Amino acid sequence: MPENEPTRRPPTIDAVAAARWARTPTAGASPWLHEEVGRRMEDRLQWIKARPRTWADWAPLRGGLEAHGLLGRRYRDAACFVLEPEPALQARTGQALAEPWWSARRWNAARTRFGAESVPEEGVDLLWANMALHNASDPQELIGQWHRLVATNGFLMFSCLGPDTLAELRALYGAAGWAPAGHDFTDMHDWGDMLVGAGFAEPVMDMEHIQLTWSSPEALLAELRTLGRNFHPRRFAGLRGRAWRAQLQQLLAGKMNTEGRISMTFEIIYGHAFKPKPKVALSPESAVSLRDMRSMLQGSRGKSSQVVHTDKPE
Repeated sequence: MPENEPTRRPPTIDAVAAARWARTPTAGASPWLHEEVGRRMEDRLQWIKARPRTWADWAPLRGGLEAHGLLGRRYRDAACFVLEPEPALQARTGQALAEPWWSARRWNAARTRFGAESVPEEGVDLLWANMALHNASDPQELIGQWHRLVATNGFLMFSCLGPDTLAELRALYGAAGWAPAGHDFTDMHDWGDMLVGAGFAEPVMDMEHIQLTWSSPEALLAELRTLGRNFHPRRFAGLRGRAWRAQLQQLLAGKMNTEGRISMTFEIIYGHAFKPKPKVALSPESAVSLRDMRSMLQGSRGKSSQVVHTDKPE
């Protein structure tokens, strides 16, 4: 298969390593960057006129618990469904989202349902997926899952990392002659193609660069550990020693700016797309799901990029 074959996107994720990370329990709260991206993505909902009666949050433990709360406040009257695809994280997710007995928000929590089996047969009006897609070893299959969970005329809202992410760290690894610092991230135009291929319509893609700074190499590396792992198949196969870590920290310290901060770029991609009424292709035989058949029968009835400099609280 040619290297530029679209079905190979993204081409550099080790599926076993990605699956291991996906089921690894989080150390505490959701990553700070994920919460910040979730806040920015939630703000974009003001431009969407549709008012969901039902919405689902995909993997909120990593995607952002605070962002989940923002959506709950925006759509107070909507039924909420929490979808944690990893069984190992389901109990922890439920505990993290549980309200204390004395909280007034506990009454709203009664509308929250957990698990894909609780999702209405017709799907949800909004599927929210914050910072998950870039770590999927088979993103087209994941987008297909999302498509099946969205109701006809509903929409998907997602975010993920783009190709410019950690360009400084990748360059540092390359100059040192080391294996790649991380797997490749997919371009937003390719995500748009995959959305259309899965059956979504009118995808709108947007991106921005966020520049984060840290006061030390140790703080930077600790932050990166909360965001994921190196899934590149050609990553260093063994365990790195103390000497290598000391060399990495020395190289990172050499990248400090005049203010004594180390800077890294994160390209953030935002996307949303609607699920139109299904169409049946003209062929001698066509397979249609029961949900799509019902929908058809009922049917008879970007933006420029910006650079934001952010000093993350430490």
